[in-house]
Amino acid sequence: MVSETPQPLIRVRDLENRFGRHVVHQGLDLDLYPGEILGVVGGSGTGKSVLLRSIVGLLRPSAGSIEVFGQDLQRLPAAERSHLEQRFGVLFQRGALFTSLTLAENVALPLIEHAGLPRPEAEALARLKLALAGLPGQAATQYPAELSGGMIKRAALARALALDPEVLFLDEPTAGLDPIGAAAFDQLLLTLRDALGLSVFLVTHDLDTLYTACDRVAVLARGHVLVADRLESVAATDDDWIRDYFHGPRGRAAEGAARTAKES
Repeated sequence: MVSETPQPLIRVRDLENRFGRHVVHQGLDLDLYPGEILGVVGGSGTGKSVLLRSIVGLLRPSAGSIEVFGQDLQRLPAAERSHLEQRFGVLFQRGALFTSLTLAENVALPLIEHAGLPRPEAEALARLKLALAGLPGQAATQYPAELSGGMIKRAALARALALDPEVLFLDEPTAGLDPIGAAAFDQLLLTLRDALGLSVFLVTHDLDTLYTACDRVAVLARGHVLVADRLESVAATDDDWIRDYFHGPRGRAAEGAARTAKES
């Protein structure tokens, strides 16, 4: 019996993004499937973050369609769109935490604003989300300025998980982290995906993350998705940028580390 291909949670077709005369995307197609971690890579200026912002509704595309859970966000009434947006969480590159709020208050905010929880209940649930993201209990009363880069990323992840999303959007989650902190974040991501059944759209430059955590990799180049497949197939694609990226010294090191980890 042949298993059916699952329906994508996110379906991007013929996407175009342009700013004045500058065309970032043209004819871009991409899918995200249930339960997968999709890594999105590409050279500088290929519009990785622009694509993420288009999908989550922060940027209106010039043309094309983006369906999330089978719905086009741009065509939904405001109330329906707001409800749908609560089904995904977003972690931006710099964390985007409110510096004047404690971590518990940061994570509680979407629970108060969108779920309508009273502040005491929201902050109690926020502490559970912080623990889920691997932070110690005392971190709940700390402010972002008191934290390391790795703790800020985990706190931002806890906030992205606040409303129990089905899809996580992560923009360079390991940027600025030391190798140990980045590796720990990769493992946390895998644990959360497996435990919560999340699907993950992950923009990254981190080769270790690609080899450790991603089920598929999409390469952006020349305004569209050059290839989207399992990493071995992507790395074998005949393209100059892919060759330099995956088969240069850092790429070989990441592949070797991933192979060693699987064998141990």
